[in-house]
Amino acid sequence: MAKFILNGKPMTADVESDTPLLWVIRDELDMTGTKFGCGIGSCGACTVHVNGRAWRSCITPVSLVEGAEITTIEGLSEKGDHPLQISWQKLQVPQCGYCQSGQIMQAAALLKDIPEPSDKDIDAVMGGNLCRCMTYVRIRGAIHEAANAIKENNDEQNA
Repeated sequence: MAKFILNGKPMTADVESDTPLLWVIRDELDMTGTKFGCGIGSCGACTVHVNGRAWRSCITPVSLVEGAEITTIEGLSEKGDHPLQISWQKLQVPQCGYCQSGQIMQAAALLKDIPEPSDKDIDAVMGGNLCRCMTYVRIRGAIHEAANAIKENNDEQNA
């Protein structure tokens, strides 16, 4: 039995302790925004946040997240209006879209750690998230756009 918080709600899943978190999220809890890509933690399509940090859910046994707070793409913003989601749409980042939930979750962790990232920062942190459509330039632009929106919002709140 695995117990954790998923997108702010307590969850229990009756699974083996070595079941990958990805399959618990998708198959047991019907949250299908997190994608299966490679199964070895190399592509980033399965990226979720565990206690605010980006984790590859395909290689994370559910036993490692017992009691943790997990956020999926569905939990990033209930209305889909997180600055990253808005900038992704505005700059038309996705082509096939398969990697996008993992890209956005990795980018959200990046902006939490580095609110005003340089191109070098973005490339370093996002390098482990693969996009078979090669939209990396648009991904970088969307991250900068979201960082600016977050900064402007924070400036307005502090004024």
